[in-house]
Amino acid sequence: MKIVVAHNFYQQAGGEDQVFEAEIALLKRFGHEVHPFIRRNDQVEAMGKLRVLAATVWNRESYRAMREIVERTGATIVHFHNTLPLISPAAYQGAHDGGAAVVQTLHNFRLICPNALLFREGSPCEKCVGKSIAWPGVVHKCYRGGASASAAVAAMTAVHRAIGTYDNRVDAYVALSPSSRRKFVDGGLPADRILLKPNFVDPDPGRGPSRGGYASFVGRLSQEKGLETLIDAWDRLGGVMPLKIVGDGPLAPLVKAAVERHPNIEWLGRRNLDEVYNVIGNATAHIFPSRCYETFGRVAVEAFAKGVPVIASRHGSMADLVDHGRTGFLFEPGNGAELAEQVKQILHDEPRRRAMCDASRAEYESRYTGDANHAMLMSVYSKARDTFAGQARPATTIVAAASES
Repeated sequence: MKIVVAHNFYQQAGGEDQVFEAEIALLKRFGHEVHPFIRRNDQVEAMGKLRVLAATVWNRESYRAMREIVERTGATIVHFHNTLPLISPAAYQGAHDGGAAVVQTLHNFRLICPNALLFREGSPCEKCVGKSIAWPGVVHKCYRGGASASAAVAAMTAVHRAIGTYDNRVDAYVALSPSSRRKFVDGGLPADRILLKPNFVDPDPGRGPSRGGYASFVGRLSQEKGLETLIDAWDRLGGVMPLKIVGDGPLAPLVKAAVERHPNIEWLGRRNLDEVYNVIGNATAHIFPSRCYETFGRVAVEAFAKGVPVIASRHGSMADLVDHGRTGFLFEPGNGAELAEQVKQILHDEPRRRAMCDASRAEYESRYTGDANHAMLMSVYSKARDTFAGQARPATTIVAAASES
């Protein structure tokens, strides 16, 4: 199969970038002809604000470039990851006009929430879900703390809701978990086009010993990731289990202060993937304390691949991923006391923990390998092509304008 895979890289590398690269590698491993379509956010610095705003809503260059690559390669699928800001929804139309079906992975909540997290001021927030214009996100400056930036994202989604882009120009959406799929349906995306396909870990990193006697955390050091809950739990535990923290971010000072208070907390900073696997694979348990819903928890699946149980917040995708009592434990989001009790439980009940290790590895082998994911991805592509072949595609004013030279 000939496939174009499109992604607008972030200025700071994150999970979406990793998934984009992993899916390209997976497709190539199975013999598909893959053509990356890439834009990078460092290009934004050379553009004025008005130009960036216009490109966010409709980028004519992206339309032309996407149509050209589809026509030149004969691709039948264009799989989008991130389009903000430089690719823009114009590229959906370019793909269709070139003759390819469109698939969009819903890595975050951007289409129903300007800051993409459904999270504000320390708690989940759904004020923009289902609104034709995400005005609360503009009022609260939810995207990068700025009114103009938030307005640009809100304008993008409002315009494309109004002209039917999300209903008519995307043939299949990929939701990464049942809970995130429900949010997107509530937000107005067409339910019959939102298909479930989780992220995956490939190649298989192999099971770890899980005998290091410590807990691990891997992620951005930020409020939505639950760092305050994690530190609160370790304050309560009083040194009964060491903790290794991998990552960096705005709450680094909080982590530094915790390290000074607790010699058994080690902050490792940013690490490469092999080092991350080593840290997780030797852990007694992996902690996933996110305060936001998350569309998926790839690091939880990495823990499963290493045969390590996960202690996670009981909401969003974490509640979908972790089977309480079998592959780990779930606790009330933000409840450091409950998290501390579950750490004690997993520490002191070794037979149960070993059973959880076995169940976690079995969960990975049955649901999250590259082979299993490729089969699901081919099913998504097949349904997208059927939808593209069967639907009428009416012209719109903005499409006609974009087609002009």
